Amino acid sequence: MRIQIQKAAALLLALLLALSMTACGGAKADEPKTDDTDTTVEENNSQTEEEPVAERHPDSLTLAVASEPTSLNPYNHASVVSGYMNQMTYNKLFRLDTDTLEPVPELCESYENIDELTWRFKIHEGVYFHDGVEMTAEDVKASMEYARTFTESSRYTGFWESVEIVDPYTVEIKTNSPHALILNDLANGNTIVPKHLIDEGNDFNQNPIGSGPYKYVEWVLGDCVKFVRNDNYWDEAHQPQIAEITWRAIPEGTSRTIALEAGEVDVVIDVDTNDIDRLEADEEIEVLSKAGTRMAFFGMNNEAAPFDNENFRKAVTAAIDREAVMMVAVNGQGIVSESLNPSVFQGSSQEGVIHYDVEQAKAYLAESGIDPATVTFTCMTYTDETRRTAEVIQAYLQEIGITMEIESLDFAAWLERLLSGDFETSVGGYTASDLLTYMKGLWHSSSIGASNLVRLRDPEIDGLIDKAMTQLDPEARTATLEEISRKINDKALFVSLYTTTVVRAYDADLQGLQVSASGGILYQDLRWAE
Repeated sequence: MRIQIQKAAALLLALLLALSMTACGGAKADEPKTDDTDTTVEENNSQTEEEPVAERHPDSLTLAVASEPTSLNPYNHASVVSGYMNQMTYNKLFRLDTDTLEPVPELCESYENIDELTWRFKIHEGVYFHDGVEMTAEDVKASMEYARTFTESSRYTGFWESVEIVDPYTVEIKTNSPHALILNDLANGNTIVPKHLIDEGNDFNQNPIGSGPYKYVEWVLGDCVKFVRNDNYWDEAHQPQIAEITWRAIPEGTSRTIALEAGEVDVVIDVDTNDIDRLEADEEIEVLSKAGTRMAFFGMNNEAAPFDNENFRKAVTAAIDREAVMMVAVNGQGIVSESLNPSVFQGSSQEGVIHYDVEQAKAYLAESGIDPATVTFTCMTYTDETRRTAEVIQAYLQEIGITMEIESLDFAAWLERLLSGDFETSVGGYTASDLLTYMKGLWHSSSIGASNLVRLRDPEIDGLIDKAMTQLDPEARTATLEEISRKINDKALFVSLYTTTVVRAYDADLQGLQVSASGGILYQDLRWAE
């Protein structure tokens, strides 16, 4: 049995968690709720009674995340959490393999590269949407055309010139030029939805109908999103096991930890790194860690003064000790990064990086012509981790006379302002399955308003990325990526901090949980031990 609560403050917090639940999330109304966590404060044992641990529903699963989705429409968001929700309800022609991050067929049964501009894809027969309509090539064509109408999907949808229907289950895609990332783009941003619902003007945020392993039930704003199993799921190799999956938004990290310890949730996706040791000590909880691809960074709006001044950006970069930031922000769970492109990918370069050096920071300030005493700006944050990061950065910048204020927002507000360019600085991150996708998302001007989070507009960088996109030869492409990486490092577009470690904590009775370096999980493979 899990260790019972002894500390009064923790008892009260867990009780408040239980009382705050709606019918959508947490323990069922007819199930006992408990208040248990690991504590050290002594209490009068004669007045303390052991309470039963909450019984888990044998055919349901509750996952905790730090923020709720911004949209359930698969095309009009740049939210990681929304991506988790989309995995419940939708499929794509390809998905990223959990182990390798390489694109592997999903809806696609077979494909053929006819020539350097022409690709033919055959989808599985007998795939049905949640409304009972069979998927055909018409849906594939309509979905790819529909995805193009959303700015947030632009980095994955601009590669094709035409999509033609060959037969009811086959489409032929012609690209604008040789395109090295066609399968990656099909795995990342081209979700397949019903053509008849597109034609009817369906709101896929309110009514997310796809062909995925789970069907949408409800979204209780500020609390949770609930799904039920699709018993007619087409993929025999990945049949969903658990009947009900609920996602709960719990913003505070320790509250997510307590909810897992108390049995109110079964999986914590966004694990507070300060709680990892505590969770690992609990025999009824498993903690899974994996080196990740996500770059955490201090973002500067390159369109706004004083961050349109390259030497000022270099001064800020040289003033910040990344090692100290990582230790405070994520308790050392990561790898310090000085290159602006993740070193885990081939093609990333260390040339031109700026090291922590206070005297050099002051020299860059002098070269910028900007008096630090005249500079005050705001940094946007949205989680405990990003707030801790900002506080460390704030202290280091103060050492060279720069004043930074911190603004805490909920995720939706943070993301809206970030994508619209209504910010000065922010703490955030970005992940991708390969370096070219990463560069196209973060540095290409076509991604402004989506994932170009520093709002870089540089024709030279755009041209190099476009060149790499057409290079089918891996060696030639890697050489171009190295050139881009060197130039990006030299521009000091943001302050790279660290690449994160992917951490998931979950009930030890849960089986089938595997996570990719980019954080992906096949939720349909999760099951409870018998």
